[in-house]
Amino acid sequence: MKTKTIVISLVAAAAVAGTAYSLTRPDAAAKAKEGGGAKGEQPPTVVNVVKPRREDVPVVLSASGSVTPVTSVVLHPQTTSTIRKVHIREGQFVKAGDLMFTLDDRSERANVSKADAQIRRDSASVADLERQVARSEQLLAQKFIAQGALDTLRAQLDAARAATGASRAALQAEQVAASYSTIRAPQAGRVGAIDVFAGSLVQPTSALTSITQLDPIDVAFTLPESALAGLLAAQQQGKLAVQASTGAGKPVEGVLNFVDNAVNTQAGAIRAKARFANRDSQLWPGQYATAHITLQTLKNAVVIPQTAIIITPRGTSVYVVDAERKAKSVAVTRLHAFGQNVAVTGLEGNEQVITEGKQNLRPGGKVKLAEAPAAKADDVKTAAR
Repeated sequence: MKTKTIVISLVAAAAVAGTAYSLTRPDAAAKAKEGGGAKGEQPPTVVNVVKPRREDVPVVLSASGSVTPVTSVVLHPQTTSTIRKVHIREGQFVKAGDLMFTLDDRSERANVSKADAQIRRDSASVADLERQVARSEQLLAQKFIAQGALDTLRAQLDAARAATGASRAALQAEQVAASYSTIRAPQAGRVGAIDVFAGSLVQPTSALTSITQLDPIDVAFTLPESALAGLLAAQQQGKLAVQASTGAGKPVEGVLNFVDNAVNTQAGAIRAKARFANRDSQLWPGQYATAHITLQTLKNAVVIPQTAIIITPRGTSVYVVDAERKAKSVAVTRLHAFGQNVAVTGLEGNEQVITEGKQNLRPGGKVKLAEAPAAKADDVKTAAR
């Protein structure tokens, strides 16, 4: 009796289990179908993509610097004297040789006259001795005087000629000293502040004014040591174009004309200068300026946003969408970054490069392109109509 009861219980439990399996199996299949695949498969990752563009990319180095004149001269008198007249105005443009200051030169003119008179006196002595030597030679030929007398006259003549030469040198020295009383412009340029007036007592330590050349003019700047190799390589190809801007007015075009012969080891930088035509005085000495040096132009380069770049210990790469809508890793090399973009090699230019959503991707992972904002806006307008 007990055995029969156990068998009946087992049969009833089996029937209940079968009914439960048949009831739950369709739901599981539906759920599996609704999940879109087998157990454990991830849904596609939503990404934003961009198509690379091709364009000519200038490789530009930018550096901050200052405007410096090619030449600037501070004028000092070379003698102690009094200013007689000032012939120029502050801010005036002068040419080389223009008269700027005259000093009191009465003492110098008197010294020149004295030296000139000394020359005439010495010249007269030479002429007299020459006549005496000529007569003594005739007398010696007739044996009226001894040879020693003639030799003495010849020695006196040589001494007189030497004295005349010394007098001429003294005259030249006095003329040079007299020339210091007239101060002329040693170069063309713009006159600075004038610190003396007619009647001012000046000496060699006194600064009268300055002359600064404004056209052409230089912009001096420093570049990092890492840019030196590219700078020198580009310079060997020819003149390097440089563009300078001071924040006011249009940028000025010039050329690189100087790279220092040594790197500053403390700053890790090297000095350089560029020269600019400055006929309209747009650049002014002492101004801060930004120099942009075009090293080269990458012709028809592939350009992508910098946000697409992935940097790993294995190198630099980007994700692109392949024909099966899967992420594919492509190794690239960065050539030059500018703004938010970068020129690279390794891409053909017709790929779909992933810019957003790549943080959740793995090579071979399925992707889904995000709907473009413009398309969404069009859908809203259509719905409103």
